[in-house]
Amino acid sequence: MKERPHTAVKLTESELDEIRTLIEHRSAILFDASRERFFSTRVREHLQEHGIASGTDLLRQVKSSSIAYEALLEGLLTQETSFFRYPAVYEALEKTILPEMQERKFWNNPRTLRIWSAGCSTGEEPYSIAIRVGESLKFAEAWDIEILATDVSRRALRHAEHGVYSRRSLEALSPTQLETHFTPVKNGFQIRPRTRKLISFVQMNLVELAYVGKVDCIFCMNVLMYFSEERRLGILRRFYEALEPGGYFLLGHSETLTHTPVKFEPVTLGDCRLYRKPGAAAPSRPVPALAEGGQ
Repeated sequence: MKERPHTAVKLTESELDEIRTLIEHRSAILFDASRERFFSTRVREHLQEHGIASGTDLLRQVKSSSIAYEALLEGLLTQETSFFRYPAVYEALEKTILPEMQERKFWNNPRTLRIWSAGCSTGEEPYSIAIRVGESLKFAEAWDIEILATDVSRRALRHAEHGVYSRRSLEALSPTQLETHFTPVKNGFQIRPRTRKLISFVQMNLVELAYVGKVDCIFCMNVLMYFSEERRLGILRRFYEALEPGGYFLLGHSETLTHTPVKFEPVTLGDCRLYRKPGAAAPSRPVPALAEGGQ
């Protein structure tokens, strides 16, 4: 594909403000002063990449075309992501969250586990969750497992559903994990159907949250920062309602729920801070010793 020549684009502060306001009005996503430099740089890059001469022309396009608007929004929301990006979080999933779910739900019929990856981007997070669940949950084949993966970006979800990743993006996986969960293909490695079937990919804006049913655990990494304080609080309340009693809520490393009125219980495990919804019922009878041995 021939690259477009890099020419100067015309973009004023008032145009940037209008673009920012338009995005907040349509998607409730806020690029505040703390991300001013990031926002202006990404908008300029979008103009260059798409051969758009000015902010005025961009505004005309995004107001008249939902495709043009989505293309702009996707460029602004693209984030660095990788498999097992926060090792301490996946260690907490393996050593604390899944054992608790195992004990609490072992005698349930059906025996279900539902995990929500909110803001799943190109799929590395939900696939990492699926891999760790398969490795860590005792008698995993006897469970009804669903990982709900949602994102506002159609393009990111298409990538996630296709499930093809370069060798470099899979560096955090062990050779056994790579062989178990991926098949070599022309452009890298593709997730195997057995792992892929655990995940349901759905386009969703968290502000316009649809009914998702009850879940046991929610991953929401580096997503809430894109919303105003009022919007964040509304999203957090919906997350709290969606969680089963005793369910866990996980944020990115730099995020916190300090001074938030939603009544999560903070739990610190090594380098990882988790949040738990109180009120889990105790298991009606102990899990058999066989489960403890993982046989």
